[in-house]
Amino acid sequence: MTAYSGVAGLGDAKDITVKGLEVVKHCRRVYLEAYTSVLTVGKEALEEFYGRELILADRETVEQEADNILKDADLCDVAFLVVGDPFGATTHSDLVLRAVKLGIPYRVIHNASIMNAVGCCGLQLYNFGETVSVVFWTDTWKPESFFDKIQKNKQNGMHTLCLLDIKVKEQSLENLMKGKKIYESPRYMSVNQAAEQLLAIVQNRRLQGEEPEVTENTLCVGLARVGAVDQKIASGTLQQMSTVELGGPLHSMIIAGNMHPLEIDMLKLFAMDESSSEDNECQRNT
Repeated sequence: MTAYSGVAGLGDAKDITVKGLEVVKHCRRVYLEAYTSVLTVGKEALEEFYGRELILADRETVEQEADNILKDADLCDVAFLVVGDPFGATTHSDLVLRAVKLGIPYRVIHNASIMNAVGCCGLQLYNFGETVSVVFWTDTWKPESFFDKIQKNKQNGMHTLCLLDIKVKEQSLENLMKGKKIYESPRYMSVNQAAEQLLAIVQNRRLQGEEPEVTENTLCVGLARVGAVDQKIASGTLQQMSTVELGGPLHSMIIAGNMHPLEIDMLKLFAMDESSSEDNECQRNT
């Protein structure tokens, strides 16, 4: 028997591949990973389209109870559905290694990921440098390490894809210390929230005597619900990104590097201020 790692796509229930749908229909158990990303439709819509019951696999299930997912996978087929591509998060590599250790055959079925779908904005994929994650700051924890990676990409003329934080089934520090299974409401970072944090870092660096490579006038691209029918893209300066409203999750942001003329022309389609230069790019539905 086989453990399958498949993908549900980026947008809605119909984004699954034909091969993936065939696997879902014949597997004994089908898990849906529900914390590294989300679709624009709920579990019920997926179940209706797939014709199968899905088992939600949250962070606790995947990271602490992974062996339960693989239980009896040597006797029956088990599927693990991921939004995007199976290897978009290191957690999913861990499942493969566990399957191999247990002698369970596995098969991976690929699909679209935000890592390649961002090409919809017109920036060429081979001009991207290291991808970074922008995390929610707290009153006592404001890391800036991702900014250094963005600056390194910028210095090398490369674009940076910023994956924005998702908080699903998270516990407050107080409830965690008390052992209470009480969870916070889901939170999804927006482009304007990410831009505000980056602007704060720019100011911090100046106060430290630095002149950052990334500034308020650096060209950026905001993307929301990539792959969905209501996908939105907006291009403009980092300062403009702090005020853009792109609607519901999920959001991503790109810090642009050196650009080819074709890339500039493409970003003008989504410019927030059409009367300004290519560094001041209009929000538009696509």
